[in-house]
Amino acid sequence: MQQTPTANSLRELLEARAQASPDTVFLFSERDGRRFTYGEFDGAVNRTANMLSAHGVGRGDVVSLLMPNCAEYVVAYFACFKLGALAGPVNSLLKPEEIAYVVGNSEAKLLLAGSEFLPNVAALREQTPSLRGVVEFDDYEKVTSSFGTDAGDDWHSRALSRDDEAIIIYTSGTTGKPKGCLLTHGNLIANARQIVEWLGFTGDDRLLTIMPLFHMNAVSVTTLSALYAGGSTVVSQRFSASRFWQIVSDYRVTSFGSVATMLSMLLATYPEGVPAGLDTSRLRFAMCGSAPVPAEVLRRFEETFKCLVVEGYGLSESTCRSTFNPPDERRRPGSCGVSVGNEMRVVDEEDREVPTGTPGEIVLRGENVCKSYFKNEEATRRAFRGGWFHTGDVGYRDAEGFFYIVDRKSDMIIRGGENIYPREIDELLYRHPSVAEAAAVGVPDELYGEEVAAFVVLREGEKASAEEIIAHCREHLADYKCPKTVRVVESLPKGPTGKVLKRKLQGSQKSER
Repeated sequence: MQQTPTANSLRELLEARAQASPDTVFLFSERDGRRFTYGEFDGAVNRTANMLSAHGVGRGDVVSLLMPNCAEYVVAYFACFKLGALAGPVNSLLKPEEIAYVVGNSEAKLLLAGSEFLPNVAALREQTPSLRGVVEFDDYEKVTSSFGTDAGDDWHSRALSRDDEAIIIYTSGTTGKPKGCLLTHGNLIANARQIVEWLGFTGDDRLLTIMPLFHMNAVSVTTLSALYAGGSTVVSQRFSASRFWQIVSDYRVTSFGSVATMLSMLLATYPEGVPAGLDTSRLRFAMCGSAPVPAEVLRRFEETFKCLVVEGYGLSESTCRSTFNPPDERRRPGSCGVSVGNEMRVVDEEDREVPTGTPGEIVLRGENVCKSYFKNEEATRRAFRGGWFHTGDVGYRDAEGFFYIVDRKSDMIIRGGENIYPREIDELLYRHPSVAEAAAVGVPDELYGEEVAAFVVLREGEKASAEEIIAHCREHLADYKCPKTVRVVESLPKGPTGKVLKRKLQGSQKSER
């Protein structure tokens, strides 16, 4: 492994790499064939930081990012890091009203957007008073052509610390509306270091980013880890099963981030294995997270493609990864691995640690765990009670320290790696004029892991088809959040207090559309 410089901020880390290895390629853009050495990338970031500064962005300001996966997305992240501003990635699958909530709640000052998303943000200025402008950011060179590649004296003279906030990323939690999770430079550097040391990444590694850059998985696992190791990253616009192995071969990829759905799609597309004539000899393993990989999928993937699957566990609040399976003979299929450096416990309802092998809630603390939720003291206090971050995930630890996820305390649905909170769907269903009661649940799905199913009770005398209700959802929610099946029922199962028993609904999987 290359010697990693000591750095108190991502600005320092990037500049140290650019000085030590200016001619080493850091970033490959698979979409258009561009490549950036560390020196070139640092210059591109400086130009963009100077442009942001000219728009009035300074330390502590939020810049929302709404783009497809591309080199410009990575440049924009680091331009924010350089200024001491906060990068605010926005899920590009959201509908306009959802985008407006994220941008407005974060009090973003500027939005960098890909041209394809401009129609979705046309009305943002009226809905978000803090937003001063929207910049089309398809081509950083065009947008920053009048700015120099040297760091601006006005912002570079202000030192950054590990406690400075670097990212605000919105995550679902115990309420229907997403919360802004604040991650610091120290959080991001710590998790990059943990991942690099645990997986043994070096300057020879080339990591493929096919996960969306609005997720911390892509930011932390395949971008910042590559920087920390002194290696390189390849940014692909989106996952394509038909092109995947060609990209791995062309760019001599050594590892990639994924979710279980991607592995299933690759198996379906290439049942006989990697196509002849492609070189995947440098590929060490696939890193998989967001949801457990079904044991049969893991077994078939490894046998078919001769590629190890290394599972991990984490969440936005822990920057990304809290555990990883070892990429060697110690690996335990079915487990999400051992801690990569943070403290982890399993506790009962009274926050008392439970014995080995006993299920309970997983709690975390350490240098990769976020500081708080943005302007949400109640949620912060509740999540960090007792000095530990409460994940809401139920699991257990075995005698050797391997963790296993068995359930979720919340009703969170994870579809193809995307977190979906049912309450948001429930509230929208209740807004339909014909619906008296509603409940959305996650049901097993072979491809996506889980799908959204909805159960509704209609108002007396009212009529509504499943198609009408789904159409109502599609008007207001991202497609991945919308129920794929709707079942009209006479009543919802309830407990003694009147709470809907969603577990019983999940057991009723013969939903009819």
